[in-house]
Amino acid sequence: MNVGKKKPNSINLNNIAIVLQQPRYPENIGAAARAICNMGIKRLIVVNPENYDITKIRKLATHAASDIIQNIELHETLDQALAEFNYIAGATARTGGQRQVVSTPSILTEKLVPISANNTIAFLFGPEDRGLTNEEIRNCHLLVNIPTSTFSSLNLAQAVMVICYELFTASPETKKCFTPRLANRHELEGMYNKLKEILVKINYINAENPDYWMNKLRNFFNRLPLRAREVSVIRGICRQIEWYGKRKKN
Repeated sequence: MNVGKKKPNSINLNNIAIVLQQPRYPENIGAAARAICNMGIKRLIVVNPENYDITKIRKLATHAASDIIQNIELHETLDQALAEFNYIAGATARTGGQRQVVSTPSILTEKLVPISANNTIAFLFGPEDRGLTNEEIRNCHLLVNIPTSTFSSLNLAQAVMVICYELFTASPETKKCFTPRLANRHELEGMYNKLKEILVKINYINAENPDYWMNKLRNFFNRLPLRAREVSVIRGICRQIEWYGKRKKN
């Protein structure tokens, strides 16, 4: 179906990547590639696919998305795939519990307009049968839920298309809004690991289930979000607390 070309919008699509975590069916990878091609996004990252059949992928992608298929970035782990990104949004059909910070696609993509100017952004989608796990959503600054009627689960490629369409048509909340370079996922995880280590040592969080308590801190920091130098300051404070604790012990 030819729906015509859209005029360029204010989001920096060159800084956007779609990340598929452990997709089960190569046809969905191909259909997702076609969707992002339609909406002007060029980066497709696939993590540990269950069945990577390039023939089936190309068939669903069609010739129009051949460049995207040729340049698919394959990773063995999600940590590797997300390490470089400054902002990560995850798609989820489930809400509640640990999935408290949820936005709709249109609201989220409006917020991403200023962020995209100086930061790389990943949209993360989980496997077709289960979606993203609680552990995987800890990588995300924000979760996005696509509103539906009575059946909440969308086909993977359909969900990708909805998000990519919203990205393509996004407009800024304000005309003048600047967002500096944010800390990437590798820098943030280093900070969270150090924070967890220190908070367990001083008995601020329960050593039996530290990730449960760390989720509260992750949600807090994700609302800011943090710049690279701010992450460095927090890690420096942790090191100083550790040094002081060792000194008092001796």
